[in-house]
Amino acid sequence: MAKQQPRSAKPARGGPVRPQPPARRAGEEPPAAPTGVPRPDPSRLVAEVELLRAELAVTRAQVKELEAKVESDPLLGIFNRRGFERELARSLAYVRRYGTPAALLYVDLDGFKAVNDRYGHAAGDALLRAVAAALQRNVRASDVLARLGGDEFALILWNLGEAEARAKAEALEAAVAAVGVPAGESVLSVGASVGVAPLGALDGPADALAHADQAMYARKAARRG
Repeated sequence: MAKQQPRSAKPARGGPVRPQPPARRAGEEPPAAPTGVPRPDPSRLVAEVELLRAELAVTRAQVKELEAKVESDPLLGIFNRRGFERELARSLAYVRRYGTPAALLYVDLDGFKAVNDRYGHAAGDALLRAVAAALQRNVRASDVLARLGGDEFALILWNLGEAEARAKAEALEAAVAAVGVPAGESVLSVGASVGVAPLGALDGPADALAHADQAMYARKAARRG
């Protein structure tokens, strides 16, 4: 019986004949890649990935540094209003979720404008630095201190009920009053009025600051008699 010859690929009607690749037997290696085509170097790929990771880490560090500059007061090195409002929003969310007691304190300096007008901005800046240092010394590392602008400061105090927060506010008023900055033959000083707003019943940063601001003005009026 005659052996049948393998059929060759028939061309499509009107088209060219395309050569068919030879069939591989079981266990046969695939044909080698054409010469002159470089194969990827695994060690080089790993080095490139590590380089990209290093560049990404540098970029993240730069972004973090820029964020810190944007959210800090250039004179005092503490949070500015923008940074404080972000911290306040986080604190309000934490209080609502876990029920941890916390309070917002709004601090307004009494008599600072007169110091600035009489002794100049350099003396005023020195007094602001001394006041900020006094406030920082009298709170914990977990508390948040910020300068909202001008002679206004704010604090977030953790794990304090309303009565404890009011007692702390009075202690901070005394700490500010004890600050003295030499200026020639004079010693510069200011007073402080501190308003307290517990965070548990407040809706958001704007609401919290408004309540603390109102409490501060009520405290200022009471101090004046």
